[in-house]
Amino acid sequence: MYPIVEHFYTLQGEGYWAGTPAYFIRLGGCDVGCSWCDTRHSWKKEGWPTFSPTDILGWISQTPATHIVLTGGEPTMHPLDPLISELKARGYFLQIETSGAYPPPDLPIDWVTFSPKRFKPPQPTWYHQAHELKVVIHAKSDFAWAETQRNRCKATQAHFLQPDFYNPSALQWIMDYIKLHPSWRLSMQLHRYLAIP
Repeated sequence: MYPIVEHFYTLQGEGYWAGTPAYFIRLGGCDVGCSWCDTRHSWKKEGWPTFSPTDILGWISQTPATHIVLTGGEPTMHPLDPLISELKARGYFLQIETSGAYPPPDLPIDWVTFSPKRFKPPQPTWYHQAHELKVVIHAKSDFAWAETQRNRCKATQAHFLQPDFYNPSALQWIMDYIKLHPSWRLSMQLHRYLAIP
């Protein structure tokens, strides 16, 4: 049984799959504590209604979704293998968004969006499993740390810098930085601008 904060069918707003229709499953619980988090309501682990993989599949099956996103909170706080098994058995493309603060599931995931935080170091194995690296830029000092993370994720297909939405200067910093360091790409939180979940 999984504590579900919310679930919805929308467009992915960030990173490599931005603009792609996806069904989001937001699990409760996160102890990373990012100051820029836009889903702080999901931080508590207890008190959410709980649902089985069968319940979750029932929601998804009512939509044309083929792309599923497990997010949070921090989804890897939970034993995800039973849910992953059910989703993969039905042919869904499965993406997870994680800080890497907890060990990965045993079962493979189609796409790992890895967003490490320097104030809660990730589990080293995520550097080898990540398909995309996404680093949030809150201060100019974050660029040097982002480079250390990129160097550890050389096999990833894309490296993104994403501005802290609450820092108006961060976007310009990133645009200037990417022009000088073209191995990076810009990730915007499109859902904020489009006013969609």
